[in-house]
Amino acid sequence: MLGSAAASVSWHESPFILLAALVVFGVASQWIAWRMRLPSILVLLLVGFLLGPVTGILRPDDLFGKILFPFVSLSVALILYEGGLSLRFRDLKEVGSSVRNLVTIGALITWLLTSLAAVFILGLPTRIAVLLGAILIVTGPTVIIPLLHHIQPHRRTASLLKWEGIVIDPVGAMLAVLVFEVVRSDFQGFNWHAVLGLGNAVLTGGLTGMAGAWIVWVFFRRYWIPDLLHNPFSLMVLLTVFSISNVIQPESGLLTATVMGIALANQKSVDMRHIVEFKENLRTLLISVLFILLAARVALDDLWPIPVSTIVFLLVLLIIIRPATVWLSTIGGGLSSKEKWFLSWMAPRGIVAAAVASVFALELERVGMSEGRELVPITFAVIIGTVLVYGLTSRRVAMALGQAQSHPQGMIIVGAHYWARHLAAVLQEEGLRVMLLDSNRANVHAASMMGLEAYCGNVFSEQFFEELDLSGIGRLLAITPNDEVNSLATLRLEHPLETSEVYQLPAPNYAKLAGQGRQSHAMHGRLLFAPDATFSRISERVRAGDVFKKTNITETFKYEDYKQRYSETALPMFAIDGQGRVTVLTAVGDKTIKPGQKLISLVSA
Repeated sequence: MLGSAAASVSWHESPFILLAALVVFGVASQWIAWRMRLPSILVLLLVGFLLGPVTGILRPDDLFGKILFPFVSLSVALILYEGGLSLRFRDLKEVGSSVRNLVTIGALITWLLTSLAAVFILGLPTRIAVLLGAILIVTGPTVIIPLLHHIQPHRRTASLLKWEGIVIDPVGAMLAVLVFEVVRSDFQGFNWHAVLGLGNAVLTGGLTGMAGAWIVWVFFRRYWIPDLLHNPFSLMVLLTVFSISNVIQPESGLLTATVMGIALANQKSVDMRHIVEFKENLRTLLISVLFILLAARVALDDLWPIPVSTIVFLLVLLIIIRPATVWLSTIGGGLSSKEKWFLSWMAPRGIVAAAVASVFALELERVGMSEGRELVPITFAVIIGTVLVYGLTSRRVAMALGQAQSHPQGMIIVGAHYWARHLAAVLQEEGLRVMLLDSNRANVHAASMMGLEAYCGNVFSEQFFEELDLSGIGRLLAITPNDEVNSLATLRLEHPLETSEVYQLPAPNYAKLAGQGRQSHAMHGRLLFAPDATFSRISERVRAGDVFKKTNITETFKYEDYKQRYSETALPMFAIDGQGRVTVLTAVGDKTIKPGQKLISLVSA
């Protein structure tokens, strides 16, 4: 009976196939974007439009029915919770007054100007325009961080943009929720009912969020929950307080999720790193599914032809509102004009804007505010437009303004052991940015005491790399004692960097295998220095007293003279030309060293 019934339903009408296809297309889109080095949101939106309004295969309202709104709302709550977990107050203090002004004064300026533009250009009712302005405050860290990895801007501007995106996400979401409460109550003026509703939303969301964080903290702190249930338990508490908050005050649950994440991120007695890593994976899956669903729900008539008013609105956002926000909010912040212009050309909108707009539109339609439907196509037009424009032009703008290097010469060194620290010190003396990464806190502390830039963390964690500033970094050197870690590190970073600039030390058996005409399958990066330049071999030489030395190669002291002086004991490692360009010398191929270059090598003392 079940088989015959299932057979009578065509493949594109089967809920089982459509649900599976959502996950398949979502993950596949993320992978395609990763391979093509594109913002994943663009591929996800394209797939959603093709499956939804273009072909009609995916109809979210028919597939999910009445649970579509709860599913989207819960997904947004989880995404905001994960965003809150990445927001630490100590980081806000470190980034300076410019970031604080951007997320406070700048947010208000963006909200005001965007609302006015929505009224006068798009012709939206004032209450919907004000809500749209609040939604479009967020700049979208899910898209801005991948763009920063692609652009590689200078350190200060990269830091400003990264932290603005992280901070403004929950701030903008909370503001949008509060404005939505006013709009939803059909508020026409400042009356006590609206003020009480707004206050109730803030109070309910804040208290339930803090209560959820306290419950998780207590249970983790007192070891009442085993490790294998930490992630399910935190998820259970989040969904519980989210639901309770929404029952007490509708739509205050989004504020609850954000507050709960921020509170847990800033407590100091319970380690939340494993929770963050789990939420990263869950966020990626939810973003993949959610963006396709939200894009599929947009009507084809809303997508094409694009109204002229929407195009004008987008241009105003790009060339008037964002620059005005940056220049007005950073007065007295010590930024140069070139830095301000670059900041003015980086404000892509992302997942939170799309998801929140869809949730609000669904709820406004449910209570009879049909004009709320305009939020979705306008928001999606802004997302597509900003990601396309900034994604295609921001690197060129950064280069023209001198805020990025065409070929960054800095390097990440995975491993902060004794000789890695001394090698990094020699490279840093040449004006190169060198970043040491290690999971051993003693090594990291020793590197910091030498004045080196060093970080303790898991090189395979997505969250770890999202928190790093990779501006000026153009290559990776994996030189730990563990060959597997070296190989995995090169795989992890071969796409943020160029594959040709990812290096690792040879394995102990590499020279033997190479002599037999065989290759080691464990090696994924380009091999450093020489076939026998293994970790143990270099360590032995350093322990025996060999040192890292800088030698100028000139017309009177050529590379042949250098080799004669040090015979076969020297291990050439890097060549730096007069413009500061670095060549990493590898185990394969000829070492061409020209006059005018500075050679860094390991030589006998």
